Amino acid sequence: MTDLSSAFGETYAAARARFRSAADARKAEVNEHVHPRAKGPDGEALAIDVARLGARDAASLLVVTSGTHGVEGFCGSGIQVALLDDPAFHAALARAGVEALMVHAVNPYGFAHIRRVNEDNIDLNRNFRDFDAPIARNAAYAEVHPFIVPAAWPPGPDTEQKLGAYLAQRGPSALQAAVTVGQYEFPDGLFYGGASPAWSNVVLRYIFRALGAQRRCIGWIDIHTGLGPAGHGEKIYSGPDDAAMLARTRAWFGADVTSFYTGSSTSAEVTGSVSAAAIESCPGVTYAGIGLEFGTVPLEHVLQALRADQWLENHPDAPAPKQAAIKRALRDAFYTDSPIWKGMVYGQARAAVFAALQGLREAGA
Repeated sequence: MTDLSSAFGETYAAARARFRSAADARKAEVNEHVHPRAKGPDGEALAIDVARLGARDAASLLVVTSGTHGVEGFCGSGIQVALLDDPAFHAALARAGVEALMVHAVNPYGFAHIRRVNEDNIDLNRNFRDFDAPIARNAAYAEVHPFIVPAAWPPGPDTEQKLGAYLAQRGPSALQAAVTVGQYEFPDGLFYGGASPAWSNVVLRYIFRALGAQRRCIGWIDIHTGLGPAGHGEKIYSGPDDAAMLARTRAWFGADVTSFYTGSSTSAEVTGSVSAAAIESCPGVTYAGIGLEFGTVPLEHVLQALRADQWLENHPDAPAPKQAAIKRALRDAFYTDSPIWKGMVYGQARAAVFAALQGLREAGA
């Protein structure tokens, strides 16, 4: 690429157009899954787009997904477009004999409307669970919900005093775990996992079932933002608590792959992880997957942006200037629109992709 910044769109619609154009330029087959009911802010169609590259009969499949958490798609989409425009990536793909899927905007509603969650306030990375089985109540979240999702924005002093007292007594790590593990009790709250499979859940499982179930090996890179030092990409193991699978993921992606099961990750342990889409839809396939998490701003700023956005979702009649300010702050919390940050994230994503291709080549031989 001669101009990396041109890969990153400023809206969902612009990002989608760049992705489709880059895929067409590479003569990739593109399949679209149009949302049956949700629309963009200007009434535009929303879709999960899938570009196929490489050998159709390959034993191994590399999947790169963006926008699982809507607004995080600004980063993920830019990386996907840059890869599509990168001759070295296509040469490495051909050498490895691997097919690649670029799954663009897993959560197109959140991407288009600048939300981390989907059209039903569902965090997709908490939605991939068995809804016929009982799940333990997240009592820790129930405790913090009244002041984490305030009745007014900016929050009143009483609300912030409760938050401050909690932090002083329990610490930031306890708050992060309470909020981010996932909860299924408060539909108007943060990190809500839903009461049934979301549309994106159903479509993503279909994609893996249709294009991955007959493979020998699958490697998955799901691109995220919002945790960790600015510009640093943490490779977080994405899969069940399985020591052999974790070891394989480290062999493919590097010894620096972290895991919340071992306490080495900046992420708290989550329920309903999106990794189930591949593992449950492709039984018997050799799998290794990571969430590639790029840092943006300090965690407390991210949390404040999420609190404000949830308040706005619960108060859609808020004045237009306040709405715009909240959306701008949320976008800035999950996407850093600077050449240096874009160069950092693409360089690390590219390295992870090349490592995955090597691992898939060796495992599928």
